[in-house]
This record gives sequence, C-alpha cells and structure tokens, in this order.
Amino acid sequence: MAITPFLTFSLTLIHVLYGQLEDVIIDRYLIPTHCSREVQVGDYIRYQYNGTFEDGRKFDSSLDKGFPFVGQVGVESKVIPGLDKGVQGMCVNERRKITVPPHLAYGVLGAGSVIPPDATLVFDVLLLDLWNKEDKVQIRTLHRQQKCKRTVMPTDFVRYHYNGSLLVGNVFESSHLQNSTYDTYVREGNLIKGMEEGILGMCVGERRSIIIPPFLAYDDKGYGTKIPPYATVIFDVLLVDLFNVKDDVNVEVQKIPQPCRRKAVVGDFIRYHYNGTFQDGTVFDSSYSRNSTYNTFIGMGYVIAGMDIALQGVCVGEWRQVTVPPHLAYGENGSGELIPGSAVLIFHLHVIDFHNPKDQVDIKVTYKPADCNLTSAENDLILYHYNCSLLDGTRLYSSDDYPEPLRVTLGQGKLISGLDEGLQGMCVLERREITVPPHLAHGTDGALGVPSSAVLLFELELLQLQKGIPEGFLFIWLQDSPEPLFPVMDMNQDQEVPLEEFSAFIMLQVAEGRGRIHPGIDSDTVLKDMFKNQDRNTDGKITEDELNITVNEEEEVPIHEEL
Repeated sequence: MAITPFLTFSLTLIHVLYGQLEDVIIDRYLIPTHCSREVQVGDYIRYQYNGTFEDGRKFDSSLDKGFPFVGQVGVESKVIPGLDKGVQGMCVNERRKITVPPHLAYGVLGAGSVIPPDATLVFDVLLLDLWNKEDKVQIRTLHRQQKCKRTVMPTDFVRYHYNGSLLVGNVFESSHLQNSTYDTYVREGNLIKGMEEGILGMCVGERRSIIIPPFLAYDDKGYGTKIPPYATVIFDVLLVDLFNVKDDVNVEVQKIPQPCRRKAVVGDFIRYHYNGTFQDGTVFDSSYSRNSTYNTFIGMGYVIAGMDIALQGVCVGEWRQVTVPPHLAYGENGSGELIPGSAVLIFHLHVIDFHNPKDQVDIKVTYKPADCNLTSAENDLILYHYNCSLLDGTRLYSSDDYPEPLRVTLGQGKLISGLDEGLQGMCVLERREITVPPHLAHGTDGALGVPSSAVLLFELELLQLQKGIPEGFLFIWLQDSPEPLFPVMDMNQDQEVPLEEFSAFIMLQVAEGRGRIHPGIDSDTVLKDMFKNQDRNTDGKITEDELNITVNEEEEVPIHEEL
C-alpha cells in the first residue's frame, strides 16, 4: 500500500521531534578487566538494581525485594525502554549508572503514586548473569595428559573434584573443601544436562572449565540457597577416576626376564614388590616404603580379586602394570582412610620369587668333568665354593666372604636341607645351580639377611671330597676285615696292642685303601676314641679277649665295634 504524503510528513515530524529529545545517559563506573561477552538484544539477563530520582530519593530496589530482576532484552521487555536500552553492551560484573529521561521512562503520565509525571529516573545496575536460548555448554580444557588411553563415555562411572561458581565469581560449592570427590554414573540422570555433556571425552587427570547456561543447569528453580534461579554456573572440574562396570582387570606386561623357567599358577606362594597408585598418579601404598615384599598365596582369596587374577602367569623377575576396577578391588566402600569408595587402583609389580609348597630342590648342572667316578653322598666330608642370592639377583652371602671355602660333612644337619640335598651326587670340580624353596631353606622366619619365605639360588662348585662313613661309626672297612683280626693287629706279636701300635695299624689300612676313618673329626681323636672303645679294662692295651665279644651266645658271633 502506498504511503500518503501526509503520513510521510507526520512520521518525519515525529522522527525530528524525538531526535531532539534527551537520550539515556550511561556512566560505566565499574568495568571488569575481563569481558568475554556483552549484552545484546534477545539475551536474557539477571541483575541487581537501585532506582532513584535525581534528588537521590529511592523508589525501587531489587535488593529490598530479595531477588534480582530476570528478563529478556528488547523483546517484549518488562522494563521501561530507557533501562532496556541502558543495559545493552554490559558485561557480567559491570556496574552502571543509567539516567533515563521521562520519554524513555513513564512519560507525562508517571506510574501511579510512585513515579510522578515527567520524572527522570536513575538506575544503579550490577549485571549478575547473561545468557541466550541459543547458548550451548562451553568447554575450555585447562590441562590434559599427553597420554590418554581412555575418555569418559556414557554409562561410565566417574570420580571428580570440582569448584562450582556463578558468573560473578561467587563459589557456591567445592569438593576440595569437603575433601571428597563427587562420584556418579554418566548419563544416568544423576547430573544436570550441562555437566553430563561437559565431562564426556575427559581423560583422567584432565582439567576443564565448563560453563552451563541456566536451562541446562538448574533453570528457574535454582538449587536451595546456593544457586539462584536462572543462574549460569561454572564448574572447574578435575577428573580423578574413570571406569565402567563391564571393565575387567587390565594387565600390561612391561618386562619379562629370559629365560622364564616357570609361570605362577593358583596355589603358588609369591613374594613381590609394588607401588599402588590411583589413576591420577597419587600413591596410596608401597611395599618399598616398608622395605619388605608382599607375600601371599595366589588365587586363594588372600588379596583383592583383581590382584589374584593378575598374579597368575607371572615369571620370576617380571614387571607388570595392573589396573583393577573397583568391583574387583575394594568396591563402593573403599578401605578405611587409605582407599576411597569406587576407586580404580593401579599396581606396578615386580615379582621377586614364587614357589609351591610341593616344590623340591631344582638342580641344574652347569659343568661336569669327563672323569666322574666318585660322587658326594651323605656322611662325606666336602670342601665347596658357593654364592647365594635371591631369584631377583640380590646377593645374600658367598664363600668368598671367608678366608677359605666351606668344609662340611653332608647329612649331619649342618646345612639347610635343600643345600645338603643339592650338594649330594656331585663330582669333584662339578658346578651346579640349585634352587631351594623356602620350606627346604629358612622357611617363613627367614634368617640373618634372608627374607622370610625366600626362594634361594645357590651357585655351587665341589672342590674336594673325602668319602664318609655311616653315622655313629668312626671307622669302616672297605674290604673284608682280616679274620682272625687280633694277630694282624698285633704287629710285634707280643699278645698286646698299645695305642701306638693300634694307631699305626689303622692308618696302614687307610693308606692301603682297605678302610676309612671318619673324615669330619681329627684323626688322632678318632684313633683315641676307637682305642678306648676296645680297651675294656682301661689298662692302656688291647688283648685278644678284649677285642672279641660275643653278641649271640648260641652263634658265638664276634664283633669288634668299628673293627
């Protein structure tokens, strides 16, 4: 429809008249240093205000009402045009003095008994909040780990620390002050929509600033006295933990020694060192700090279920990183003050040794001479060299620590039973490696310098061997003894054998290989003891009657003690 000249003239006149009227006067007397966004037409804002006349008399105040003003700018506004215009371009935390002339306020009519006609109004405004219906959750990553194996996904369970604040900076809540993480499932209706969206894709150890508009936060209801209605909220979030109820134990093998003689199975007893941390790297326990391994049976319920699983199949000396979800660790309750509820645990393991209560001595011959006709056995006197260590290579003791190699009689209880067994059946100059389980070594009590329940590794070399005699004897015949014996022993045929003649006779048998005296005792002592046993009347000589005694009177079988 065409505009008539009159109408055109009228509109032009009105435009000229209004152009000559006073405009809103704005005094920005407090401007924040940071302003990421300014108020525009169509935005929603929340602000506190005081309304006064030019002489300072107050006619209205949001502070007196106990709640701020909330409304949309320039769209069916609930406020006078001058105030609507005066807040445009404001920043959150900005304060303005807005002077509104009458034609942009209540004009010639005023407002009842409160605002007289043609009144100029002055508003002191503090902008508290600003958002738009088109706003989305704003996510700003403040820190992210370089290595991120997994991120938050729907249905995951998360534990995080947070500081919650309003746009003006007021902190309304903090998990740090409560000294407890916030623990919840994601996308299970346990979080406001904006937070569900904001933490998706986070890594453990990542820190984010998440800005959530009111309609994705607490909307028109707010949250108690902490969060007012229509408030934008900011959460500074640090993700501490993350898992899913479908997670299993995760084992990452970091080092396997070669060779691996055997892998651990259920029922084995194992000793290992560990550092235990949460997913954010915080250490909660360490065996190293106690200078003692953790010792337990595998697969028998003595440790958390996840560790029972992770210890199966390890090799001695192996390093593993084990991640255990809470349902295979300490669950929702945690463990005392050490481990919080629903915590994922990471163990860095170093396996020191393991054994089975049924294990026997393991013997590995590393060198055997070609000429091997004589081997060590119980009651033999041997001279041997040894090195003893734990299976992880830790040196315990060695014959090099002493002036000369060790001399010992086998089978006399002078050695741990496993070592005694491992030294038997050796040739002179033979070398062996023997592995001795703790029940054949120092057992659960350990020994000086030897940890409890430790498997021992011995490197052995047999240097000398003197064949022994049965326990309880001082001398044995290697051939049939002369019969009758006394005439042979009475070397000068004077019908009596003193100590000197007796000793010469025995040593002759030894020298000619017909007999052997006890190798572990001084030979003079052995000879004196043997002579004493035969000198029945202790007159310093042995006669034929003293040499022969009858064991069985019917058979008249003579016996000569060792002889």
